[in-house]
Amino acid sequence: MAGDPESDPEDRDGPRDPEAERASGENRGGFPGLGGEALREERKRPRRAIVLSGGGARGAYEAGALRFILDELPRRTGIQPEFDIICGTSVGAIHACFLAATADETETRGDRLTSIWQNLKVHEVFRFTARDFLRLPKRMLGVKRVAQLLREGQRPDRLYGLLNTEPLERLVLQSIPWRGIRRNVRTGKVDTVCIAATQVATGRAVVFCDSHRPELPPWASVANVRMQRIRLSPLHALASAAIPMLFPSVRVGARYYADGGLRLNTPLAPAVRLGADRVLVVGLTHPIGPSVSETIAQERTAEFGNPMYLFGKVLNALLLSPIETDIARLHFVNGLIQAGSEVYGDDFLSRINQHLAPNGRAPLKIIDDLVIRPSEDLGRMAADVVRDDPKLDFGMFLDLLRKATGAGTTAREADLMSYLLFDASYASRLIEVGYKDAEAQEAELAAFFTD
Repeated sequence: MAGDPESDPEDRDGPRDPEAERASGENRGGFPGLGGEALREERKRPRRAIVLSGGGARGAYEAGALRFILDELPRRTGIQPEFDIICGTSVGAIHACFLAATADETETRGDRLTSIWQNLKVHEVFRFTARDFLRLPKRMLGVKRVAQLLREGQRPDRLYGLLNTEPLERLVLQSIPWRGIRRNVRTGKVDTVCIAATQVATGRAVVFCDSHRPELPPWASVANVRMQRIRLSPLHALASAAIPMLFPSVRVGARYYADGGLRLNTPLAPAVRLGADRVLVVGLTHPIGPSVSETIAQERTAEFGNPMYLFGKVLNALLLSPIETDIARLHFVNGLIQAGSEVYGDDFLSRINQHLAPNGRAPLKIIDDLVIRPSEDLGRMAADVVRDDPKLDFGMFLDLLRKATGAGTTAREADLMSYLLFDASYASRLIEVGYKDAEAQEAELAAFFTD
């Protein structure tokens, strides 16, 4: 952002193409590619946002929900789903980029997304051989060499991670038509795309924003969340998806970034601060009712003697932040506005916002929300796949992990495996559950996309 001392020039917009901007009508002083009449027409309908959570291989659930929303909902209702604001973290960031890049397409987007997941083979995604295993001590010692490079002012593209993610990175590069993001943002088909990552040096959540707007709102950034205007590239999505310790941290400009889920796993706040009127949230955590939570807690505690099982639970605590807190805050503000209008009159909201504006505070308004969440525990589903699929080729690394965690044998849940099981056998089950959970809210989704 302009004036931010932590922002590098290469971290923001990158080199601009004047010829391309003139051809598209883009300029810094107005809404590129959108005339005044079109802008007035845009303001007549609600501004819709989608918020996609992070969770590694659990993201196949999101793909299933999106397949229903993008492909089946239009067939059943005749409504074409469109999003003005697209926000994502980790695997949700990759899905967000796919949505933004294909926003000008209307057919088979969901099928294309799910087919990527249904063709995954985990032993191809994580190529880990006996030779790699023997070289692990050398890789650990190599950290000293990286430290020396950093002290000398050199910046490696990646900082150490346990797994080689090059095959996964190639899949991300090849599966998304990346130029479509810039095209759809430039023409106003998409207002803003937001990708959340965690800056390693400061621990701050940084939200990379590729926006159709000339400037982001002054209230967009808060103390621990910085909104940074930028031209999105695959690097930003890969940085957002860098699971700590397992995947290497990614350098963007002069800074290193890790998984956005560490600080902002369900990036609802950016969507709200960018002016969304309706927010669709796709979460990756199965809600646990109070009547069963104590029983489950006892079952899990019995497994804590296994450090790898415990590590999976720690990852859950770090990366799968509950949606309820943000949604509850949103409902609280909605209720406050409604109560104020009833007590003080219909001009209550406008009077409040008149007071907030001179102080640079975000205006308040009613925001409708719709949440799709797994009806089944995705960690237990991973354990079921490990136990029930004898043909599943884990590859050497995940086979070692399977034995270390007791997944599919002693442990009824496989949380750590659920982040790394990038395989069609697991993804297909998640896609089916995601599709059915979205289908169960067909009426609510139709209302969400109706002006």
